[in-house]
Amino acid sequence: MGNRVFVIGVGMTKFEKPETKDWEYPDMAKESVTNALTDAGVAYGDIEQAYAGSAYAAMGQRALYDVGLTGVPIMTVVNACATGSSALFLARQAVKAGCDLTLAVGYEKMSKGSLSAGTGKKGPGMLDYHLKAMIAGRGWEKDKAPMPQMFGNAGREHMERYGSTPDHYAWIGWKNHKHSVNNPYSQFRDEYSLEDVKNATMIYDPLTKLQCSPTSDGSGAAVLASERFVDTHNLWDQAVEIAGHYIATDVTASFEGNSSINAVGAQVAKLAAQRALDEAQVGIEDVDVIELHDCFSANELITYEALGMAAEGEAHKLVENQDTTYGGRWVVNPSGGLISKGHPIGATGLAQCAELTWQLRGKADKRQVDGATVGLQHNLGLGSAGAVAVYKKAS
Repeated sequence: MGNRVFVIGVGMTKFEKPETKDWEYPDMAKESVTNALTDAGVAYGDIEQAYAGSAYAAMGQRALYDVGLTGVPIMTVVNACATGSSALFLARQAVKAGCDLTLAVGYEKMSKGSLSAGTGKKGPGMLDYHLKAMIAGRGWEKDKAPMPQMFGNAGREHMERYGSTPDHYAWIGWKNHKHSVNNPYSQFRDEYSLEDVKNATMIYDPLTKLQCSPTSDGSGAAVLASERFVDTHNLWDQAVEIAGHYIATDVTASFEGNSSINAVGAQVAKLAAQRALDEAQVGIEDVDVIELHDCFSANELITYEALGMAAEGEAHKLVENQDTTYGGRWVVNPSGGLISKGHPIGATGLAQCAELTWQLRGKADKRQVDGATVGLQHNLGLGSAGAVAVYKKAS
């Protein structure tokens, strides 16, 4: 048997608005992990290594001790908003190195309000390079929240350089909210008109409230297995291969020209996508369904270009052709994406994994993308980590 790695079980909680449900991060983790183990048909005692992700460094041991006390190695993973994908990346590496069964779990209990970028604190900050590039190129508005400002400036740069308009970004918000109507795990399941999205409270021009991901509580988990384990236990009907996975960090070009587009991760997404697609031996044209890190609608649009879905400066043409929804060339964020499903930081990458696993199994109910055989996951952590994974229907 080779060293291919398969997802054999996934689970998640419903993503919730902070402070609306009486639970703690071990409760969330137990729910998602139990669901994933049940889906896989294995016991927690069968797991050889576990990787637990929380951007706020909630200990992995405490997150999993309510599931079982087996002496298994548990590593706490922290990598900004790419934390969940980083836990998945490490769990996959462990299988490639010889484990038969590993677990990746991500979880977060968050506070209400916009995320901080570490501004105003003494000492080095994780976004020092990124903020410096954005400020040099576009300035800084002290009265505006930092994250919408960073991604909003990326959208403004695209509009000025390539001719996209606020309507293109609003359409992405409309699309993802529409997709979420069919996702029982989504924090928001309301459908809005395009006018509703455009006329919502302006957070940072061109981004209205309905184009921004909310803070959320929740958890996601995945059980990974070796090809040997899948074959021995005849799990081919439920297995989904992670055929390529890469996590890129910034290169010098990320900060050349003080581009806000690159400051929010376009370069790292491009590099990660190239590496992951090459490992999977597919092109972006072979992909059917994509879970993309749409923390803001502007990030979804610029990431179309980073993933190779559109040439530089032409991402808005995909919007005009409705190429990223059902009936188009790709279905992007059938789950509703971060904008509507929610964004509990440590859980996001595992929730993307769960959605793509369901899609490639043909078990995504009303969200199902017809005939999906290849999926792509894009998860961004400013500071900066660009994670891309390519999934294939098992064979």
